[in-house]
Amino acid sequence: MSNTSPPIAHPEEDQFQSDQVLTIVGGHFIHDVYSSFIPPLLPLIIEKLSLSLASAGTLASLIQIPALLNPFIGYLADKVSLRYFVILAPAITGTLISLLGFAPNAATLAVLLLTAGISVAGFHAPAPAMIARISGRQVGKGMSLFMAGGELGRTIGPLLAVWAVTMWGLDGFYKVMVFSWAASLILYWRLRSIPARSGKALDLRAMLPELRRLFAPLLAVVFPRAFLLTALAIYLPTFMQQQGASLWVAGASLSIWELAGVAGALLGGTLSDRLGRKTILFAGISSSSLLMLLFLKTDGWLLVPVLLALGFSALSTAPVMLALVQDQMPDNRAMANGIFLSMTFVTRPVTAFLIGLMGDHLGLTSAYFWSAILALVALPGIFF
Repeated sequence: MSNTSPPIAHPEEDQFQSDQVLTIVGGHFIHDVYSSFIPPLLPLIIEKLSLSLASAGTLASLIQIPALLNPFIGYLADKVSLRYFVILAPAITGTLISLLGFAPNAATLAVLLLTAGISVAGFHAPAPAMIARISGRQVGKGMSLFMAGGELGRTIGPLLAVWAVTMWGLDGFYKVMVFSWAASLILYWRLRSIPARSGKALDLRAMLPELRRLFAPLLAVVFPRAFLLTALAIYLPTFMQQQGASLWVAGASLSIWELAGVAGALLGGTLSDRLGRKTILFAGISSSSLLMLLFLKTDGWLLVPVLLALGFSALSTAPVMLALVQDQMPDNRAMANGIFLSMTFVTRPVTAFLIGLMGDHLGLTSAYFWSAILALVALPGIFF
């Protein structure tokens, strides 16, 4: 296993342009604040529209379906500059999510969520390519900052949503959209001269060998790793309640894990620039699996440091994989990123279903144990 960082092919700039990188990171933060509003608003929407839990869950998942467009959006971004997708996405996503309280029926709610999902996809496909372009030889550092911005947004977003709906009610929730438009205005002022395209865009037939070479082994890492991440991101509060924790403690456990993930995302890619992508991936996946097993044997106040370490290690690998994708396809960064995001989208519901199935038949403790073991299956894929 090499400890050297993979070379950046054809860098557009040698210097890390921190001001512009932080501008996009700030845009990612604001954007993901709004996209994280849906779970805390869902109980109020269920009550207003008299929805069943199954219907509400199905509607809430509609925002993720347009993620399947990411490869197409990325391919387009490599041929023509889509910087205005990045600039306008916070305003569009923020507006659509802020209007959910006005939806008179489930059909209108579905249209709002699907349209918001297209905006989400339009931001996340080209934005990492723009980050890579202005990160010079520190792509890992750029991806770390980008992912940390999103993680922080998803941590703060639910708190802001609860505050806003408490202040103004569901009908007055639309007022929060003003921050999203302010973010897009700042992005326009700062990024209007930065091209979002990565360079020369090859035709699809010419790219297929490169895509197979990169994404076949990457899938062998992403899919097993998703068991551990999904088990924690979706089922952690339920698991904690089954262990006797109060609802508040169960919810706090998820916040602790996510906050530690901000630090993990911030440092993971940066360290991979110095120590190598493979080294950080191997360390992050193996340590998070072992920490998951330790978590199952821990109780009381010791759960806090274990959850912090688990969140740090488990979420430290995401920016590393983003940087790896950018390294390997420097001329088609946006499309490569789009394929990677679609891959993670497809694996998430599959692993959530399988973990739930294990939980129904064996109990969540056993499901957590096997999720930790299955994550270790990702390790051989790292070497390819």
